[in-house]
Amino acid sequence: MEIKILDDKKSKLIIEAKGADHTLCNALKSELLNDKHVKIATYGIRHPQISLPQIIVETDGEVSPKNAIINAVQRLHKVNEKFKKEFAAAIR
Repeated sequence: MEIKILDDKKSKLIIEAKGADHTLCNALKSELLNDKHVKIATYGIRHPQISLPQIIVETDGEVSPKNAIINAVQRLHKVNEKFKKEFAAAIR
């Protein structure tokens, strides 16, 4: 996946995520909204066949948008690992 920063301010970040789709963007948006420092977390895909997803994150300034995304990705990774272990145990 390629990440391109389109706008980088102290409390607002807009990135373009080549290789991402609605599944990843929705999961990231939902997890970002669990962070008390995130004021806005959304994404848009203008046209699914020719546009790349743009993810927009705005924070209260106590945490940078970059760190908010990194933290959200780490939390999602933990959730996925837990699901993987529980699923593997259930199908044995």
